Amino acid sequence: MAPLSPAQNPALATPGSDHVSAGVQTSAPTPSSNNGSEYTIGPQDVLDIDVFGLPELSKTIRVGSDGYIVLALLGRVRASGYTVDQFRQQLESLYGKTYLQNPQVTVFVKEVRSRPISVTGAVEHPGVFQLADNQTLIDVISMAGGLSHTTGPAGRQIYVTRRSGFAFDHVPEGIRLLSPDKVAIDVDPLFYSRKEELNIPVQPYDIVTVSQADVFYVEGGVKNANTFHFPSREQVTVLQALAMAGGLTANASRGMARIIRTRDDGSRTEIPLQLGKIIKGQSGDVPLMANDILFINDSTTKAASRRGVEAVVSTISGVIIYRATVP
Repeated sequence: MAPLSPAQNPALATPGSDHVSAGVQTSAPTPSSNNGSEYTIGPQDVLDIDVFGLPELSKTIRVGSDGYIVLALLGRVRASGYTVDQFRQQLESLYGKTYLQNPQVTVFVKEVRSRPISVTGAVEHPGVFQLADNQTLIDVISMAGGLSHTTGPAGRQIYVTRRSGFAFDHVPEGIRLLSPDKVAIDVDPLFYSRKEELNIPVQPYDIVTVSQADVFYVEGGVKNANTFHFPSREQVTVLQALAMAGGLTANASRGMARIIRTRDDGSRTEIPLQLGKIIKGQSGDVPLMANDILFINDSTTKAASRRGVEAVVSTISGVIIYRATVP
């Protein structure tokens, strides 16, 4: 059979508003949903295309970053933006116009690679995942194994960054718009109160970051000096922190305790505590804040205590680093 001319075969037309050289360029259809034949094909997706009875025309191919694939006889054909069913019909139409009688084409999405979303922070399995249809914030956190328990509990905020930005008619309570492209969502009402308005739909290329729980430190004259996480829905006071640290040692000084607190500008301040009176209930218990150091003096830390806050912090920092490197 003699080759067809561009006039006879639109797939070979010269570049124009509707076609590109050795291929077809049509206006992208309205994206549909993401289930089976209604999944909307995107760049980097891998397609299995089968033309019944013609294995030489069948192939597995990855959609290019420009949204096109190259097929035998048709050349460059736009795939991105069509649903699977729309693209199947498009191929049947193109092959049927010039080459085949009643062609039967099947299209199957072998690998979805065009809808990535990143989940980072305090989840069990951080990584990049591919979105299915109509997935929400809780859905993608579940894909990442849920909130972390093995590397420390999650904090009180989930941050979502979206390259296209957010457009709220009304920002629900529990969501803070930090910038046009970033929101903070409260963990507790999202997971424990099940406020549906906080379980926002996610989009491809979103970055979801689950914050780590805030920590505080208890050092000096306690039985289990360590770094501790704040429970997600609770405040921690000095007495509670002492209990978490196993209580005071025999050499602990109840009259020489302090909280070392870091200000927003990075400087530190010292809050003396009358620990004995707090224990006896003669003085109010004091709540701790994120990154506070509760320091209980004992016979092994008196020298550092006399040198002031920075000496104490330096000593504690060395201990924390040592703990982190010793199995």
